[in-house]
Amino acid sequence: MSFDPAYLAAMVPAVILVGLAKGGFSGLGLLSLPLMALVLPPVQAAAIMLPILIVQDMVSVWAYRREFDRRNLATMLPGALLGVLAGYALASRVSDAAVGLSVGVISVAFAARRLFADRKAQSPVTKPAFGPGSFWGAVCGFTSMIAHAGGPPFQIYVMPQRLSPPTFVGTGAIFFALLNLMKVGPYIALGQFTRENLAASTALFPVAILATVAGVWLVRRVPAERFYTIIYWLLIAVGSKLIIDGLLALRLHP
Repeated sequence: MSFDPAYLAAMVPAVILVGLAKGGFSGLGLLSLPLMALVLPPVQAAAIMLPILIVQDMVSVWAYRREFDRRNLATMLPGALLGVLAGYALASRVSDAAVGLSVGVISVAFAARRLFADRKAQSPVTKPAFGPGSFWGAVCGFTSMIAHAGGPPFQIYVMPQRLSPPTFVGTGAIFFALLNLMKVGPYIALGQFTRENLAASTALFPVAILATVAGVWLVRRVPAERFYTIIYWLLIAVGSKLIIDGLLALRLHP
């Protein structure tokens, strides 16, 4: 694979965004695949990204190994496995654009409601529950398998619980670390891991690790209320991007 200036200009910022997301600023990672898709086919971009995600997971899990919510993991992981299996079974039938559009609409509606309507009404804090956790875990697994877009469904389920920022980030770190490991087998079965793609992933590991450490450092220094406000606005921005990309893709390929 040729590491020309255009390739590096797209890939390095994409990996930095994913690293900051893994460090705690959830939502930024969804901007990485569109960047990578400027220089690579989307499927190849997703295949290169998965090993990078796994390496970043190691850093974030270590950083937050004592700060996570066990009940959220227990309620979401069984559904996540079912979602990954469903994504694998439907990978050749489901349009990335349709998945992205659906996730985008849900994300924008949720974040806008939390930013504007719920703040006026002072909505009650929710608790983890097996039913909603299983549902949103399955949505996470499915959208993550199809388009590495599991972040917004996770936020929709967990953010109303108003966990402390480190606990929120730590729970997400462990959840997505396990979810990404679940995806390795299906990605191998789909033939998406090649020597060329793995070499590209390996070359980007140092950038991925440094960006994740930077994200962890920033999260620990941002006050809780400001942290959640930033995440809601990022969710709106990312959701809007997914909606626009989905509509354009569906218009071009009805």
